[in-house]
Amino acid sequence: MVPLDKRILEQYIDACAQVKETEAELERIRRVKKQQEQDIVKGSSHDFPYTMQTYRIEGLAYASLWKPGEEDRLEEVLKERLRKAARIKQDVEVWINTIPVRMQRIIRYRIFEGMTWEQVAIRMGRGATGDSVRVEYVRFMNVS
Repeated sequence: MVPLDKRILEQYIDACAQVKETEAELERIRRVKKQQEQDIVKGSSHDFPYTMQTYRIEGLAYASLWKPGEEDRLEEVLKERLRKAARIKQDVEVWINTIPVRMQRIIRYRIFEGMTWEQVAIRMGRGATGDSVRVEYVRFMNVS
């Protein structure tokens, strides 16, 4: 069995959510960094005959949102957060594969899908009750 503190199961749901949220934030930053802005300004030449001229300017929008280099630092922080959350998620998934299949199902229904003990018992079948499934889970989690 892979040595893993069983309490990491409590972090699994949050790690999954954090992966999704961080990926979305990184994508938002990438979109903003690519977003170009354009504008037109008018002015005249410094010398006579002072003719009016129109100038088109364009640039990246993100330059005004962050201080120089700050967007790269934020992106690295988010990438590190994503790596840590993905690691927790992966560790739990590897550990789950090393435990008995019955317990895998109980954990999946109760922890990952958020079912009540009664709903888990119905899914488990074979005359299981909410209390019997809960006791089985508690015993498993308390064994070192």
